[in-house]
Order: sequence, then C-alpha cells, then structure tokens
Amino acid sequence: MLSVLLDFLSGPLFTLPLAKRGKWQRRLCLRSVGVLASVALVLSAPGELLAEPSGSLSLSKAAQRAILANPRLAAADTEIAIAAGKRIQAGAIPNPELSTELDNAFGSRQYRGLRSAETTLELSQLFEFRRKRATRVAAGTAEVEGAYWQLEALRLEVLSETAAAFFSVLAGQRRLEILDNQIASLDRLTPLLQRRVEAGASSPGEVARAQLANDLVHADRERAKAALAVARRELSALMGANNPDFARAVGDLTRVGRPPPFQTVLAAIDTLPQLVRWTAVRAQRDAELILARLKPYPDIKAGVAWRHFSETNDNAVRLGISIPLPIFDRNLGGIAEAEASLAKVEADRATARIALILTLGRAYETLAGAVREIDILRTAAIPNARRAAEAIESGYSQGRFTLLEVLDVQNASTQTALRELEALTSFHTSVATIEGLTGSPFGVKQARVK
Repeated sequence: MLSVLLDFLSGPLFTLPLAKRGKWQRRLCLRSVGVLASVALVLSAPGELLAEPSGSLSLSKAAQRAILANPRLAAADTEIAIAAGKRIQAGAIPNPELSTELDNAFGSRQYRGLRSAETTLELSQLFEFRRKRATRVAAGTAEVEGAYWQLEALRLEVLSETAAAFFSVLAGQRRLEILDNQIASLDRLTPLLQRRVEAGASSPGEVARAQLANDLVHADRERAKAALAVARRELSALMGANNPDFARAVGDLTRVGRPPPFQTVLAAIDTLPQLVRWTAVRAQRDAELILARLKPYPDIKAGVAWRHFSETNDNAVRLGISIPLPIFDRNLGGIAEAEASLAKVEADRATARIALILTLGRAYETLAGAVREIDILRTAAIPNARRAAEAIESGYSQGRFTLLEVLDVQNASTQTALRELEALTSFHTSVATIEGLTGSPFGVKQARVK
C-alpha cells in the first residue's frame, strides 16, 4: 500500500509547491489519498499489505497500475498543462512596437533621392483598459481549477472502474471453483452409480443421465472460463497491459456489511469533484462575461518618435496617441453569448447533480438489495441446500433416493452458491461505484452480514 501512495503522491498535483496550493487543491489531495486507501483496503487482508504472492494481483496493486498507466489521466494532466499555459499567456503584457517610416523620398525635383527625405523612428505601446488583463488572468485561473477537478473526478472514475473489473475477475475465479466442486460431486457419483447398475438397482439409462449432467456442467465451466478470460483482459487493459500479466487475483469477495442511510451518502454531494468542477466553470464564465463587457472600452496606444529632416539636417520628436471609438461595434453579440454561456452553467450543473443522485441511488439500491439477498442466502438457503445435499447423497448409496433427486439437489446447491456469488459481485461493484463517485470510504465494513 505504501508503494501505491508514494507513486500517486509523486504526481503533478502533489508535487506542486505548498505555497502555490489553494484550498481546493489541498482538499483534492486529501480526498485522493483517502480514496486510494479505501480502495486498497476493501478486499485486502492485513498480511496482504506487507507481501504479495508471486504471480498474484491484489486490488491495491491493480489500482496503482491503473492510476499510472491510464491514458485518460495522462490526457487530463495535459489539459491542466494547457490551461496553465493559457493562464500564463493571459497575464502577458502586450509587446511594444518599433516602426520606421521614410517620407518625401525618391520623388521628382526637390524630392529626388533622399535630399528632402524625412525619416521617422517610432516606439509605441498598447495600454489595455485597467481591468482587462486581471479579468483574463481570473478566467485562466478558473480554467486551471476546473481542469484539476476534472482530473480528480476522472481519477476516481478510473479507480472505480478498476475495482469493478477486479471484482469481476474474483467472481470469475470463484465461479470456476463452484463449478469444479459440482463436477467433483458428479465424478464421485459415477462409481456409485455404476455399482448400482451392476447390482441391478439402477437402469443403464441413469448412467447416461448422470453423464449428461456432467457434460452440461463442463459446458457451463467452459463458458465461465471464457467470461473470466474476458474479465482478465478488461482488467489488464485498465492497467495498461496488452495481455493479462498476472496469474490470479487475490482478495476476499465474501466480506460484506450493511450500508449507512442513503441521506448520509447524499449529505456531502455538493462537495464532490463532479459538482465542484462547475463552481470553477461558473467562475470562468463570469470572468468571460466581464471580458465581453469590457471589450468595447477602448485601449490606448501611445507612441514616441524621433524624426530626422534630411533637407535641413534637423531632428524633432513626435508624440502620438490613438484611441478606437466604439461606435459601430459594441460587442453586443459577444456579451449575449457570454450571458447565455453563464446561464447554461447552472443548467449543466443541475443536470449533472440529478444524474449523480440517480447513479448513486441506483448503486445504493442495488447494494441494499444485494445485502438482503446475501442475508437470506446465508441464513437459510445455503445451509438448507448443504444439509439436503448431504442427506440425499448419503441416502442414495442406501437406495432411499433416486438419481434424479441427487442431480436435482446438486444443481440446487450449485445454483445457490452461484446466486450468492452474483449478489456478492453486485454488492462490491456497487460499493466501488459509490466510492468512485463520492471519493471517500463508504463505511460498510462495520456490521458484517452473518
């Protein structure tokens, strides 16, 4: 886990000098560290943080690799650099201009050649209206802040996607184990069935029925194996690898807990990166609107020139000033565009907030339903299936049950285990979704489902 944090802390956000960090950047740093810590500890056993088995992949290692290799994060980092460059340029003072003129030369009679020429060398400077430069810098600063929040939201999204893909691999591995257990049970049944046929207690058709059941489970296993291969490739792609380079994902998928009330999840929704970003966007649009309103105010261009008169060999100084008159173009269209863009920010933020609440609500209801389902399965269905399988398999050897009953109870046990696995996968995927949106630990490990 230390390596995850160290590599993450070496990023551009955390290497920024402390004096140059604003309040939003400090909050972003603390939030990111908390998310990494929670993601790394969701499935990790205490010993796993100290050592990782050879060829295995833990959730913390997968998250670390995804953060370092994801191209979307690299692109978002570049967006920050682009916005920072714009901010620097926005604060630049216009360059002075140096110009030269040659008058009354190369004409006729007394203006032939350079005898009556007037040579002027002028230095001029544009002086912007007093608020324009400061407003451009404010707009650039807001754009940089928005890019940082966009990076943070994307970073959480990558961590959430990686966790969900990791859970899919764990679930795929567990699905193969469940099917292997069913195949082993059917294999144990075959010699017993053969002895019953030889003794005349069963018909040869039951051997074919048992073999059919075995073949179908093998077919299910091949399908599950293919699904696991796809899940491994998806996880590898998130970690920047072309092919899976790990032998096995390691983690405890069975650990669950009860979620806090949904209102607790929504309590800090307005501080989430996905919504805080719109505060920066609004600040940028405010500055752009001010710039649009300031554009008609004229900028002053002043200059001083040295002039040489060749005819008399005299020198003189020329002073000049020019001011554009905002008569025809008062930037009314630009102001209307800026006002509409500012109004659109509120609508976009409201849309994003509704979508965020809806996504959180879906994930929360899925999680709560998975908890209730796991509770029923673990307290009733799984123990009953286990007892029924033991009783019927034991009674079959004594001739008290038919083969059909044995196959039915074995299939029921397998389906119950797969049902629990599906609920566990939904639970952990929902937790990953919520933590990826909120950027903080969800707190579902305090109360365990027994």
